[in-house]
Amino acid sequence: MGIGKSWSCPHCNRSVIIRSTDKYISCFSYFLQVNSKGYILEVTVTICPSESCGKETIKFSKFSYFGKQIKDALIYKKIIEPEANIKIFDCSTIPYVILEDYKEAKLILNLSPKASATLARRCLQSMIRDFHGITGKRTLHQEIEAIEDRIDPEMYKAIMALKSIGNIGAHPEHDINLIIDVSPEEACQLVNLIEMLIDDWYVTRERRQERVRAITAMNEQKQQERKTPET
Repeated sequence: MGIGKSWSCPHCNRSVIIRSTDKYISCFSYFLQVNSKGYILEVTVTICPSESCGKETIKFSKFSYFGKQIKDALIYKKIIEPEANIKIFDCSTIPYVILEDYKEAKLILNLSPKASATLARRCLQSMIRDFHGITGKRTLHQEIEAIEDRIDPEMYKAIMALKSIGNIGAHPEHDINLIIDVSPEEACQLVNLIEMLIDDWYVTRERRQERVRAITAMNEQKQQERKTPET
């Protein structure tokens, strides 16, 4: 993310343009005798230029380097502050337990991708039960099948995929010596799908209800005006 380019602030979730005064980079290098390799540590501080936010994002990166201290390969990257890019949903109808599972899935995404995927799976199940009112099913698979005719085919496939990957963390394999990992990138895609579903289901519904209430109130006001005789 360079100067003058669009950047999404993880604090306020706004897309902003970064200026030269909004970004600071500090580096230092060191050499390890034990493996005869050199490394560069880079700390990047980006300050959100939005007046309503103004918070800093701090990223730590570790690179290997050859001879002239030129960065070669990225070894490790971590955003130190904020701990996770947790989206803020402007919606009052999202159940607390769903938001908490979503936030925790984000927070542990890099620390334990498998656990993050499991939380995304649980979040999905809570959403299906709450938003679609699905009850009386024995498994999450059956609950997803119950909403197949309510969502588009591509989303149905994505939700089934989330369930399957989340199962890796939720249930042990029949062969306990078989280890199937979930990568941070894969866990990130699952949590992003949860964000999309919260937006598509809860946020969209609340905005639609607000528009309907506004139109209904406007009509009631107009009808009242018609009944009130002019003076």
